[in-house]
Amino acid sequence: MDTEKKEPLLVLSHIRKRFGAVQALDDVTLEVYAGEVVALVGDNGAGKSTAIKIISGVEQADEGEIYFEGKRVELTGPRDAETLGIQTVYQDLALCDNLDIVANLFLGRELKRPVLPGLFSTLHNAEMEERARPVLDELGIRLPPLDTPVASLSGGQRQAVAVARAVLWGSKLVLLDEPTAALGVAQTRQVLALIRRLAERGQGVMVVSHNLSDVFQFADRIVVMRLGRTVSNFVKEKTTPEEVVAAITGASGGVYA
Repeated sequence: MDTEKKEPLLVLSHIRKRFGAVQALDDVTLEVYAGEVVALVGDNGAGKSTAIKIISGVEQADEGEIYFEGKRVELTGPRDAETLGIQTVYQDLALCDNLDIVANLFLGRELKRPVLPGLFSTLHNAEMEERARPVLDELGIRLPPLDTPVASLSGGQRQAVAVARAVLWGSKLVLLDEPTAALGVAQTRQVLALIRRLAERGQGVMVVSHNLSDVFQFADRIVVMRLGRTVSNFVKEKTTPEEVVAAITGASGGVYA
């Protein structure tokens, strides 16, 4: 993807974050463009999860600046991020097993219809399904009937429901935390294809992943973090897994470009 003449959707500039005596992030700088997939990779403790939490508003940076669509923003909580159009799909997916698919898609934003005006209302399942179906079709998501309990879905289908929920509300940037963890080969292939379709729709996508094989299938760029710093920024077509591993382990002298 050619990003030379485009303005980044998201920019983190010189972000620092400390938890007590631990310097979790120390000068993190990165950007994500609309229509591209950025993989954020690094060893455990590199700072990937903290960076995602700052972008999603769960944590606040001690120093540095965040820009979204060219404007400096303050993310004081998850609501601020969601208002901008930033949606996060965490590894636990935050799905309710006791609810069906459509109820999970509209969780917290349920559409209701009055039964006794001013006194009693019920969920408007038909309208929720009608609104959800075009999004699912556009993303190429194939699911059982939307009144199927989420507890009965496969791991790949559950991941698809979580991603669809993020997209359903007009997200501009989708953050995915280890989206293929614990999935089988076929399910992983489906999720990787879904990630690419998000970018094709024009959304920016950032994916935290430990699986370099997956990363080289879905990413446009690969940002490496080590010891709380962004140390390398690779264009996938111009690098190799060996170079990325060297940056992760510190065997290379790569510095964020």
